[in-house]
Amino acid sequence: MSDTRRRVKVYTLNEDRQWDDRGTGHVSSTYVEELKGMSLLVRAESDGSLLLESKINPNTAYQKQQDTLIVWSEAENYDLALSFQEKAGCDEIWEKICQVQGKDPSVEVTQDLIDESEEERFEEMPETSHLIDLPTCELNKLEEIADLVTSVLSSPIRREKLALALENEGYIKKLLQLFQACENLENTEGLHHLYEIIRGILFLNKATLFEVMFSDECIMDVVGCLEYDPALAQPKRHREFLTKTAKFKEVIPITDSELRQKIHQTYRVQYIQDIILPTPSVFEENFLSTLTSFIFFNKVEIVSMLQEDEKFLSEVFAQLTDEATDDDKRRELVNFFKEFCAFSQTLQPQNRDAFFKTLAKLGILPALEIVMGMDDLQVRSAATDIFSYLVEFSPSMVREFVMQEAQQSDDDILLINVVIEQMICDTDPELGGAVQLMGLLRTLIDPENMLATTNKTEKSEFLNFFYIHCMHVLTAPLLTNTSEDKCEKDNIVGSNKNSTICPDNYQTAQLLALILELLTFCVEHHTYHIKNYIMNKDLLRRVLVLMNSKHTFLALCALRFMRRIIGLKDEFYNRYITKGNLFEPVINALLDNGTRYNLLNSAVIELFEFIRVEDIKSLTAHIVENFYKALESIEYVQTFKGLKTKYEQEKDRQNQKLNSVPSILRSNRFRRDAKALEEDEEMWFNEDEEEEGKAVVAPVEKSKPEDDFPDSYEKFMETKKAKESEDKENLPKRTSSGGFKFTFSHSASAANGANSTNSKSVVAQTPPASSNGSSSKTTNLATSVTATKGSLVGLVDYPDDEEEDEEEETSPRKRPRLGS
Repeated sequence: MSDTRRRVKVYTLNEDRQWDDRGTGHVSSTYVEELKGMSLLVRAESDGSLLLESKINPNTAYQKQQDTLIVWSEAENYDLALSFQEKAGCDEIWEKICQVQGKDPSVEVTQDLIDESEEERFEEMPETSHLIDLPTCELNKLEEIADLVTSVLSSPIRREKLALALENEGYIKKLLQLFQACENLENTEGLHHLYEIIRGILFLNKATLFEVMFSDECIMDVVGCLEYDPALAQPKRHREFLTKTAKFKEVIPITDSELRQKIHQTYRVQYIQDIILPTPSVFEENFLSTLTSFIFFNKVEIVSMLQEDEKFLSEVFAQLTDEATDDDKRRELVNFFKEFCAFSQTLQPQNRDAFFKTLAKLGILPALEIVMGMDDLQVRSAATDIFSYLVEFSPSMVREFVMQEAQQSDDDILLINVVIEQMICDTDPELGGAVQLMGLLRTLIDPENMLATTNKTEKSEFLNFFYIHCMHVLTAPLLTNTSEDKCEKDNIVGSNKNSTICPDNYQTAQLLALILELLTFCVEHHTYHIKNYIMNKDLLRRVLVLMNSKHTFLALCALRFMRRIIGLKDEFYNRYITKGNLFEPVINALLDNGTRYNLLNSAVIELFEFIRVEDIKSLTAHIVENFYKALESIEYVQTFKGLKTKYEQEKDRQNQKLNSVPSILRSNRFRRDAKALEEDEEMWFNEDEEEEGKAVVAPVEKSKPEDDFPDSYEKFMETKKAKESEDKENLPKRTSSGGFKFTFSHSASAANGANSTNSKSVVAQTPPASSNGSSSKTTNLATSVTATKGSLVGLVDYPDDEEEDEEEETSPRKRPRLGS
């Protein structure tokens, strides 16, 4: 049978209560004459032999578990299980079983109803009556007791009865006395039986029995019984570990004896669950659910008792922040708090709320500020874990503390700055701690989890604080590692220093990538705060220096930062990019990458494709004018040709608008619009400079009104000559691979020099014709002349239509301002 739905594994339970795999085959349910009834047959898929032939008995309790298991008992000590490959197959066979037994297939245990009356009788009977007769607690009866305990595990009702019997007779304590006798007599067989008995009693999953077994007087004997696993040649030494190796550390002496007892008990029970007991199989996974709950509630109780003892916690905090406390003691105190916070995760939300508020009231944050700045790596690591619990619980609480602190302290010792410094100074080559801290910082500066109340808006208050007090600390490594880029801004543009600037150290590169990831997050979520910061620090120019890094992942981080900025489609950013000529390093990276088809190549092309698809006109004009000559050879994608097409379509639209306006209106309007645009733009940039006291982009000389042009013809000729020589320098250099290579102007003014005849940013204009791009000396010169001619023409109304047509063809740089 090839049907995978009916494909099963057959398991039987051995004497050691372990499941043995009897083989894989295909199951069917058919009438078997010999057994006189519907039966389950499993034939081996290897040779077709019969692996299982089992009559579906009307009184047998079948259990369906986890959607793909059917378990049942054939006889008192013979348990069987079918594990199906597919749920559908399990459901089909389950329906057949339920059909034979007259049960609804929605049940998970077919004999619940049969046992109902028995259950009712069981509940009605007085607790004192013995529902299961336990053998007398003697050495020669241990085997019988072990068989009884293991045999009831498959039946929930018999387990209940056995648990009640064990509880009523104080049987467990008698068993543990036998254990001491067996150990003294070195009765190995008896000790093996006791292992089975105690393990079986644990699997009864009864909290009342756990209370007895895990009491101070019994727990070490229970652990002792569990040392003698029959499967092991030598018994384990669990008691020796718990009494001698495992040391209970009291950072501050705990006076409450009940609390001490709870802590000891929880540790030992956790040890039994995690170390001594084998990992439960799929059939036993629910057997220890009560044990898990027992540990859970103990932890809740410990946290509550410690939390209520404010004297104890106050003492811990006092020692933690006391300069006289020695390093070892402080390490233990921090580790205690880390464990304490981990325990608190077991609390219900309202209790956890009270817990962290208690810690905040006692001064956890100022204490963390001190210990996070310490030299001891273990202490710092534990403090970071505690800080992460606090940030996850309530970012607002941490933000509020930091803002209050800023009113009293210097920037250097602010908690957030301490966290940033720890991130920057992480000594781990893989920056594990830095990655964790970066995640916490991101949570703190994420506007999504900031509150807006009627009195105040946390978002604006905290972000103002962060950008004034903390942002300079975060960006310091980035600015330091790209600092050579800003030196000698007025030097020859062709000096290509960039390749020596980028950090080649892998750890530094990783750190810069983390910082860039955080800054990219800020670009997406912080709008005007980050916009002002980028413009005032000329940050994008500095980031793009990293496009030359030998670490491709860092170059990609820099590119991703720029891509997020362009993705906002914000004209302020676009104007900043075009004025600063900031596409140049990106295009250089694309050309340097050559013909390699890699992630960097794809990411750069995606950036330009986004500009094309979204039709960002100002950027399209800038790219086509300045870089098309270098990019037109890239034909394996249509991106750059598409940009040129968009550009030309926009130019045609502007020309059509020009033609539809009477010439006298055009002249006056042209003159007014040009001035208005220039003044608006100048005002925006100057405002920014006045606010920050430092220019974002070097101020651009304001072009003179067209009326003054005839009086300054000589000056124009001088400018023309200077432009010629400058254009020679700015010609794209041909690289070894045959493509063009631009040199990255290191200052905004140098970048704008490339467009000196047309001194305003491309943003303020509608795109001119591609033939006038600054990538060619001759075309630039032609543009200078035609633009000037346009200036003269714009002052006078020429009735001659032919001259107007000629003017429109030759003056695409000035004319489009009409429609912008």
